[in-house]
Amino acid sequence: MPLPKPRHDLEPNSAEYETTPVVTPTGFREYDARWLYPEQINLLGIQALGMGLGTLIHEMGVRPAIVVGHDYRSYSQAIKQSLTVGLMAAGIEVHDIGLALSPTAYFAQFELDVPCVAMVTASHNENGWTGVKMGANRPLTFGPDEMTRLKEIVLGGLYEERKGGGYTAVSDMRQRYIADLTKDMKLDRPIKCVAACGNGTAGLFAEEVLKAVGADVIAVDCELDYTFPRYNPNPEDMKMLHAIADAVKEHGAEVGLAFDGDGDRCGVVDNEGNEIFADIVGVMVARDLSHQHDNAQFVVDVKSTGLFLTDPVLKANNVKVDYWKTGHSYIKRRANELNAIAGIEKSGHYFFNPPIGRGYDDGLIAAMTVLKMLDRNPDKTMADLKRDLPQTWNSPTMAPFCPDETKYDVVEKAVAHFQGIADRGEEILGQKIRDVLTVNGIRLVLEDGTWGLVRASSNKPSLVVVVESPTSDANMRGMFKVIDEHLATYPEVGEYDQKL
Repeated sequence: MPLPKPRHDLEPNSAEYETTPVVTPTGFREYDARWLYPEQINLLGIQALGMGLGTLIHEMGVRPAIVVGHDYRSYSQAIKQSLTVGLMAAGIEVHDIGLALSPTAYFAQFELDVPCVAMVTASHNENGWTGVKMGANRPLTFGPDEMTRLKEIVLGGLYEERKGGGYTAVSDMRQRYIADLTKDMKLDRPIKCVAACGNGTAGLFAEEVLKAVGADVIAVDCELDYTFPRYNPNPEDMKMLHAIADAVKEHGAEVGLAFDGDGDRCGVVDNEGNEIFADIVGVMVARDLSHQHDNAQFVVDVKSTGLFLTDPVLKANNVKVDYWKTGHSYIKRRANELNAIAGIEKSGHYFFNPPIGRGYDDGLIAAMTVLKMLDRNPDKTMADLKRDLPQTWNSPTMAPFCPDETKYDVVEKAVAHFQGIADRGEEILGQKIRDVLTVNGIRLVLEDGTWGLVRASSNKPSLVVVVESPTSDANMRGMFKVIDEHLATYPEVGEYDQKL
C-alpha cells in the first residue's frame, strides 16, 4: 500500500500524527527546504519528501544515485534515515556519507561520481529546525523550478514506488574531503588564527584542516554539542562574533574565522577584534584574486556593498561584477553561468570556481583563501587590508519578522511603493534615486551611492533589510529610517532580530 498523501493539520502525540505523513507547505523554500521538527513535519513526512525527491530525479532523467549526509543535531540522523527510506522506495541508490558538512556532501558527488545530493541540515537556524539541501546537477543545487515541482509531487502524494533502490555506507568521506582540501595548499608562514564553530558540525573539520595547511589554530567552541550551549553557530550572530573577537585579542591572532552549523559559510574578525562583513571581505578577496587573474568576473548578492562597483583597485584591474539574487543556489548558479572566479554573499557564502574550488560553497575553502591573502601580504594585517578600502558605513543584515504566508506580498507592496517614488522623481534624504534593482526585492541607490535593500528571507519567516552609505553614517541611518518607517505601516511586520 503506497504512502498516504501528506497533511499539515495534525498535532504531535496523536495516532493520526504517527500514521500519516505531516508536511507543512511553507517548508518548501525557494532553493531548499526548512521545517520546525516535529511541529511542521514528522518522520513519515520526511519519508514522503524522500519519495518525492526520488520521483523528481527520475522525472528529470538523471541517473538515480544520490549522496546523503547529516549535520550534528540531536534529530538529524533520524531525519536522514527517514529520507533514505523514501529515496530507496522511489528506486534511488543511496550513498550515505554519515555526519558531514554540506560541502563534504557536495565534494562527495564528485569523489563518488554521483549526480544527486540531499544534505540534511538546518544550517545556522536555531535548534528545532531541520531541512534538506538538494541538487541533481553538480555543483548546482535546486532553484525555484525544481523546488516548486518537488512541492507539487510531495503535497499531492504523486510520488511513485520503484524497484532498484539500494544503500551503500561510505565511512571515510570525512578523511577524503580533508585530504582533498589540503593537498595543494600550504601557507608560507604559520598564521595564527581563531577557528570558532559554535559547537556545530564544523568542529569536526575546521581545526584539522587549518592546521594541515600550516596555520597556528586557536580552537574556540569546536567540541560537538548539539545543544549549542554558548551561541548559535551562525557567522552573523553577534554573540558568536564577540566570542571570536575576545579570543583574537586574548591570543594575539591575525584573524578570527567563524563557521556555521553545516560549514558552508565563513565569517571573519580582524586582528583588532572587529567583525568584517562577508561582502567587505569579498572586496578584499576580489582585490587579491584580480591581481592573479586578468579581467576577473565576480557575482555578488544584492545585499552586498557597492564597493564592488566603485573600488578603484577593482576598476584598475578590469574586474567585472554582477549583482544577483540572494541565496546560495542563485549565486552558485549565476557564478557557474558566467564562469566567474567566485560568487560572494553577504551572509558568508563563497563559491569558488576552478582553479580554487569546484563551484559550491565551502566555508573552509573561504577560510583558506583569506589565510592565503594574508600570506601574500606579510607586511599588512587584516585590519590594514580593510583600511585600504574606501570607507563605507554599512549595517548588519537585519530581519524583521514577517510570516511566510505574507512576506512576499509585503515585499511586492514595498517594491511598488519605492518604485513609485523613483518613477515620480521624488527625493529620499534630499536626493534623487539613481538606480533601482528589482532582481530580488528592491535595492534603491541614491545619487551619492547610499543604498537600501528590502527583500523576503528565503529560509525564515522574515524580511531582510540592509543599508549602506559611502558618504556618512547619518545617510546610512537615514536610509534605514525611511525603510523602517514604511515597513511599520504593514501589520504583518514584527520585531527585528537586531537593529542599528
